[in-house]
Amino acid sequence: MLSQITTPRFKRLAKEGTWIVLGKVAVVLGSLALVRVLTEFLTPVEYGQLALGLTLVALFGQVVFGGLSQGITRYYAVASEKRDHHAYLAASRRLLLYGTGVAITIGALVGAGIMSLGYSQWFEVALAATLLAILSGYNSALNGIQNAARQRAIVAMHSGLDAWLKIGLAVVLLFWLGTSSVAVILGFAASAFFVSLSQLVFLRRTIKPLPVHSAPPKAGHWPADIWAYSWPFSTWGVFTWMQQVSDRWALGIYGSTQDVGYYAVVFQLGYTPIALVLGLVMTFLAPILFSRSGDARCDARNQNVAEIVWRITLASLLVTAVAVIAAVILHVWIFSLLVASEFRWISYLLPWVILAGGIFAAGQVLSLKLMSEMKARELLIPKIMTSLIGIGLNVLGASIAGIEGIVLAMIVFSVIYLVWIILLARRSGRAPDDWRTVPV
Repeated sequence: MLSQITTPRFKRLAKEGTWIVLGKVAVVLGSLALVRVLTEFLTPVEYGQLALGLTLVALFGQVVFGGLSQGITRYYAVASEKRDHHAYLAASRRLLLYGTGVAITIGALVGAGIMSLGYSQWFEVALAATLLAILSGYNSALNGIQNAARQRAIVAMHSGLDAWLKIGLAVVLLFWLGTSSVAVILGFAASAFFVSLSQLVFLRRTIKPLPVHSAPPKAGHWPADIWAYSWPFSTWGVFTWMQQVSDRWALGIYGSTQDVGYYAVVFQLGYTPIALVLGLVMTFLAPILFSRSGDARCDARNQNVAEIVWRITLASLLVTAVAVIAAVILHVWIFSLLVASEFRWISYLLPWVILAGGIFAAGQVLSLKLMSEMKARELLIPKIMTSLIGIGLNVLGASIAGIEGIVLAMIVFSVIYLVWIILLARRSGRAPDDWRTVPV
């Protein structure tokens, strides 16, 4: 019940929420500024090359480091209850090193494949993307630990720092190396490196190191536990990655790299901001929900978490509706402010891209219910099947109607995903009968 929240607890939640909002505002503004800056430097073709190059980064993020970050974040609460932080960190470090080896191997294979096919102009892009993916993976894991520890100010600072530092470093490298997608990717990688160093410094303050005379901590059972939770994310990550990049590659095949550049701009101004805003909810809720559910063996604790998630999912859909209406009214003005003139004709698609992003993000919020209950494996089939459907829709949409077809495919995919997650969540545990009795 809302009335059961004590004043100190309310103040703590309000303080945490304020830091998260400030961090997300900095990220959203930084992402919008990034679009403005890069569209001034890069042509639509070069912007399209950048979008395609970043699909390799997404591969590592979804398949290699994405699952590990989820597992590391989820098990922080369990490690805290058991007061076993140092063994938990030792296990996390070991798993990230394994992930780095896998990433280097995949990057080398991709680079060799590119050269053997005669696309030498993409080789440097592949190398830069591999470097960015590894650094971003560590960045994500460290950020997840700090967020799980509810160090909201630290998370907000690093999120905002990365959003703006990548702009400055990308511009520096564009002037130094010349205008190219490789220079931009290396600028992003440099930002991830410096932010990760700062995160390590703050992590040592969050979790004090053992005394010098103490024996090094043993990872114990933690690697197996974390991996048992993580592997479904990595497994479906293969398919979600293919779905997420199939829109750009389908446009590149059935259209042109220039079409990819136009689409990338409307995607970044529509899909990305709504995903970031609703991601704010997940950032705020996840550590609270994971802490409440603990090892997920208590039905009462699980029901409490479920009631919160259902209500927040409904709120996410309402926020999406408001954002779509605002975009219908303001899309021309938004594009005149945020992108170079040659990209502005595509603004009419902005409301529809926001709709797709908001519906999908609501499904992601609802999936927190299953994740908090340690039922991530139940998401495996829905994630894989909806991704395959999304790939087919993207190919069909691009081949028939180009950019407009891709946007329609995104909306259909997002609706299918949300409906499937709703059905799965209801089967896992009944939705609350009274939304007004949800505790916080």
